[in-house]
Amino acid sequence: MSAFVVLGAQWGDEGKGKMTDFLAEEANVVVRFQGGNNAGHTVEVGDKQYKLHLIPSGVLYEDKLNVIGNGVVLDPKAFFEEVGYLEDLGVKITPEKLIVSDRAQLIMPYHKLLDKLKEKARGKNDIGTTGKGIGPCYTDKAERSGIRVCDLMHKEVFKEKLQENIRLKNEIITKVYEEEPLNFDEIYNEYIAYGERLRPFVQDASVRVYDEIKNNSKVLFEGAQGMLLDIDYGTYPYVTSSNTIAGGASAGAGIGPTMITGAVGIAKAYTTRVGKGPFPTELEDATGEWIREKGKEFGVTTGRARRCGWLDLVILKTSARVSGLTSLVVTKIDTLAGLDKLKVCTGYKFEDKVIDYFPASLEDLAKCEPVYEEFDGWDDSVADARIYEELPENAKKYLKKIEEFTGVQIGIVSVGPRRDQTIVVHEI
Repeated sequence: MSAFVVLGAQWGDEGKGKMTDFLAEEANVVVRFQGGNNAGHTVEVGDKQYKLHLIPSGVLYEDKLNVIGNGVVLDPKAFFEEVGYLEDLGVKITPEKLIVSDRAQLIMPYHKLLDKLKEKARGKNDIGTTGKGIGPCYTDKAERSGIRVCDLMHKEVFKEKLQENIRLKNEIITKVYEEEPLNFDEIYNEYIAYGERLRPFVQDASVRVYDEIKNNSKVLFEGAQGMLLDIDYGTYPYVTSSNTIAGGASAGAGIGPTMITGAVGIAKAYTTRVGKGPFPTELEDATGEWIREKGKEFGVTTGRARRCGWLDLVILKTSARVSGLTSLVVTKIDTLAGLDKLKVCTGYKFEDKVIDYFPASLEDLAKCEPVYEEFDGWDDSVADARIYEELPENAKKYLKKIEEFTGVQIGIVSVGPRRDQTIVVHEI
């Protein structure tokens, strides 16, 4: 039995799309277990580039089963737009290749509208959401007023639930935000049409994934965003609305935790984040801008420029602890090529001591000063390496430090965006 989680070990954008695509070659099933179309994964195959937001990264293979799990919040409009986008690029999408959990929550138009209105009302205290309705949809799920995919399969059930939700949401939209109310008939007709198109893809994904594991299929669970955007362990409130850590895979896919055999953390060779929130190693100087431009650090979903900084090993050690990482993948060491000196954060100076964990309080985190260790850099020849021995010596020293500090073995090193720019150091 082989079932392991692939997740971001920082603030997201670590290269999970590429690595899930790479690892999926050995897998039979790829399961997306949380998040929605607020996440973006870029995969390059040959001279083609694919930008995925909702559909699992294994979809580029003909013989893989892809699953959108119950922990995902599904925007049907975005789903079918992505299906169309992939088919235009020659990727065949069928119900035999892609299934959607009947327990997944539906993102509705009022979720997207309220997301934008709430964010605008926060003013300077905005969280930096994508405005795609993710948070409000998870809110309805938690307060037990959400609409699930299985409800959409029953017109009368869907109609009753939608009527009640529209009534309540319009009260908020008109009286709190003084905006025009949403029209029930328009939304009902739009979603009933989506439901008929979606019906062939809908299954009890928990049963299917369980059966696949029991039948010795290799299953890969794909996370969105990163550990520090986890609703519990991230830099709250500047986080997403779901559990992005490895434990989220069990609840978000409907299988027991004992069935998961490993967790692979994806980490950039430096650190980035999008939007507001603390960032201890952020570089607000020419070096930070140089990394941003060379690494093309702009969001797949939003296009927003990412904040860039030195590698923070405190973050990676925290990820290793809360997700029980069994292996690390380090990406984008090619981006750092050309710098004479690099710094790595090995602790935070907090009050009168040095700590190696990420504090819960943002007030405490604001008082933390990064403690750095300096390394010599390497040149652009790193991008030509195809085996570990071909990496520059200074790059190997840098990677060794990551392993020693986190206590997690590096299984893969990525030296570029393409599939062939991937070095397997140890089998995962």
